[in-house]
Amino acid sequence: MQTINDAIHWWARVMPDAVALDFGDDRTTYLEYRDWSERIAANLISRGLEPGERVGICAANSLHYCVLILGIMRAGGIVVPLNMRYTPHELAEIAEDTTPRLVFADEDRIGKFSSLGVEALPIENVLDLRAGERASVAHVPAPDDKVVIISTSGSTAKPKGVVFSHRTMTGYVATHAMEEQSLGKGSRVIVPAPLSTSAGFVQLTHYTVLGCTLFFLSVFEPKSFLKTLVDKKINGFGAVPVFFEAISRLPEFEDADLSNITMATCGGAPVTQALQDTWMKKGIVVRQIYGQTECGGNGTIMPAHIAEVQPQKCGMGGLFNEIAVVDEAGQRVPPNTVGQIIMRGPGNLVEYWNNPEETAETIRDGWLYSGDLGKLDEDGLLTFVDRMKDLIISGGLNIAAAEVERTVLSSGQPIEECLVIAAKDEKFGETPLAVVYATGEVDVPALIAHCNEQLADYKVPRYIAIEHEPMRRTATGKLSKLPLREKYADAANTLERVR
Repeated sequence: MQTINDAIHWWARVMPDAVALDFGDDRTTYLEYRDWSERIAANLISRGLEPGERVGICAANSLHYCVLILGIMRAGGIVVPLNMRYTPHELAEIAEDTTPRLVFADEDRIGKFSSLGVEALPIENVLDLRAGERASVAHVPAPDDKVVIISTSGSTAKPKGVVFSHRTMTGYVATHAMEEQSLGKGSRVIVPAPLSTSAGFVQLTHYTVLGCTLFFLSVFEPKSFLKTLVDKKINGFGAVPVFFEAISRLPEFEDADLSNITMATCGGAPVTQALQDTWMKKGIVVRQIYGQTECGGNGTIMPAHIAEVQPQKCGMGGLFNEIAVVDEAGQRVPPNTVGQIIMRGPGNLVEYWNNPEETAETIRDGWLYSGDLGKLDEDGLLTFVDRMKDLIISGGLNIAAAEVERTVLSSGQPIEECLVIAAKDEKFGETPLAVVYATGEVDVPALIAHCNEQLADYKVPRYIAIEHEPMRRTATGKLSKLPLREKYADAANTLERVR
């Protein structure tokens, strides 16, 4: 049937000795990947896990993390990847929403669950199941079984759980396989993203379903990443522009042999002509795409010959993916007219977990309403314009401005108004800037300490700007971000960092 587990079973049969996952000092073949995951599944079922129950994972990238994901799916459970940088407060919100039966966590994170009322097990326990006889697993996954709930930072103060099924995830893979035939069985792909993010999770399932060999690094560090590209003869990878820029600034970049790379995709921020020119000197076309968690990964496809001359464009709809730009009434707009980007295709989310209102608002007549602004030219090529949603993308990680604003306002400081906007950052692309209006003196160190208790480190404001008058509001009474974006456009050079 059309399930992720069936795909892994297939590769275990036709190329059992091929390496599926490579973590440098540890790796596994497709045969071991399947058998290990089945022993995990049998163990979970013996613990009482029922189909449809949730299992959380809060850990750094590891080989056993990857296999645990497949094992949970094989048992009929739903994986809930938890950002390892989240605070207990953030984890409690997700746990309250998804009610996991149990959570696996590594040594550095398991203590975060001590007060959450959730059974937490060391993820290292999974290593005990690596060897042994092939297990018999009674449960048979079905294509429409839900397999994962990925928390996404949209425009809301609380994360929303994006749900995918076997059918949606494999449908996305099948479509992409026909569109992009440069990567497939035996290709070597490096994944620079945490497995707790949509980028990391989707690439794991995507490329193992295709029978590729996946290489992982514990963290992105430009020099070691470039070394892996060369030494492992990597064929493909995707990253945010700041990663491409960091790699290309290395002195080793000029002489690095990158001739094996057949596909390099980029998202999360625009690709400049200068960046494109730098990588094209190495024979690599950086192809900008548009996507979001809700569409299962990439919503567009960008042919290399177009990306060469129009790197700022985000591509077009794919073989079975359609993209359109509409006005407020949902009607398509003429070419080169800005409107909301909408998409439909086999990879779109099933629903938002426990959130029928947001589901109905986002999925209308089969179309996914992105909440992003863009325009299509006469050839159907998309240009991303802006976010309707207040989202900051820092080093490839999404930050909901509303969540940071809520935290700042709950700090106990005499702050009456708060707006969080993106400040430019040389390392991460964007970083949070909190603009506040206060009726008294703000204790900035205490404010940052409060944010550190409530938020993952990358969400904590790096800059604080204090306004001495109430902030401007729109005609509907909402605080207006546009004038503040203009005022603090050069915040990185004019404001002092507070962390």
